[in-house]
Amino acid sequence: MPDNTNTCQVGGLPVTPFKSMTEAVKTIGSKPGFAVAINAEKALMTIDNDEFHNILRSATILYADGIAIVKTLKKKGVNSARIPGCDLWVELMHDAARTDKHVYLLGAKEEVNRKAAEKLRGEFNLKKLNRKNGYFKEESEIARDLQNLRPDIVTVAMGSPQQEKLIARLREVYPEAFYMGVGGSYDVFVGEAKRAPEVFQRLNLEWLYRLLSEPKRIFRQFILVKYAYMHLTNRL
Repeated sequence: MPDNTNTCQVGGLPVTPFKSMTEAVKTIGSKPGFAVAINAEKALMTIDNDEFHNILRSATILYADGIAIVKTLKKKGVNSARIPGCDLWVELMHDAARTDKHVYLLGAKEEVNRKAAEKLRGEFNLKKLNRKNGYFKEESEIARDLQNLRPDIVTVAMGSPQQEKLIARLREVYPEAFYMGVGGSYDVFVGEAKRAPEVFQRLNLEWLYRLLSEPKRIFRQFILVKYAYMHLTNRL
């Protein structure tokens, strides 16, 4: 569970504010635990899903990945930088290489997972690294891997809520690691998926870029309207 003395409630979730990415990296991943990126979609997903809500509340750190969460925190009198999960993962990998931590990459397609591992070894000089793609047959394979290899950091690229549910189960058999779900971060890292141009990132309009790139996402974007309504009417 998060240290609630340093958190702010957003939709029933205790979100930890960070002043900068540097502060986040120093805190997140420094010891065993479970960090979750919180955006508008994920916050609303927990309202009608008790199982997912309880899983997120079992995390040790929930951080503001989406600008909507940052705005809600500010409305409650709490200032926080936006901490994009994709950027945080890269910084954590740099830190793991510097501090000689053991990393386990789980998830994504085999080619993407392999390329991510090769890039981390070659460009980041990450020496202690094991991996497995997201198409394993039995979850027990992963549990055995973690118990035998004993990594310090486990990052899971499967998308929400699947990755958070898996992490919750893995923590029961191997609680000694720091866990984080990273969605499509491996794909972005190796160039299989494009991130929004910097101008969209600076203006916090990555959601708009994704919508323009994939118009079929418009139905998913309706959740932002619901979140905005709840934000404006103080229901978060």
